[in-house]
Formats: sequence, C-alpha cells, structure tokens
Amino acid sequence: MPQKLINRSGLGTHLKNLRLESGFGVTELATYMQLSGCDITRECLVKIEAETHNVSMEQLYALKKALNVSYDKIFEFLEEDK
Repeated sequence: MPQKLINRSGLGTHLKNLRLESGFGVTELATYMQLSGCDITRECLVKIEAETHNVSMEQLYALKKALNVSYDKIFEFLEEDK
C-alpha cells in the first residue's frame, strides 16, 4: 500500500528550523533516522527541507522521534499562516 505524502508549502522550512534548533546537521539527522529504520538519504532530507520533495508519513514519524517533538510542534507553522 503506497504511503500518503504530505506536501504543504512551509513544512520543509519549518522542519529545517526544528532541525537547526535541535542541533542536528543534515547528515547527522539522516543517519539517525536511518538507524531507527527510516528509508531516507541525506539528499532526500535536503530536498524535503527545500520543499522540492514530498515527505512520507514514515519519514515524518522518524523526524518527530529524532527531533523529540510532537506532531503539534511539527504542524504549528499552519497556525502561523492564519
């Protein structure tokens, strides 16, 4: 079954900001996610942050765990649009 993808303008930029706040580099975060079983590369993470690639639910879950944030924190940028 194909995974649903999330494509929302601003999500990649917000994820990058969360990554920077957590102190992870792109390579370090991708490696951490891979070690937790997520199928992601450094290049894919860069594209997600640049908003040129959709993020899968699996990747979003791995990001949530790696960054130690809630889904509310991940999607708080949606409230900022209002």
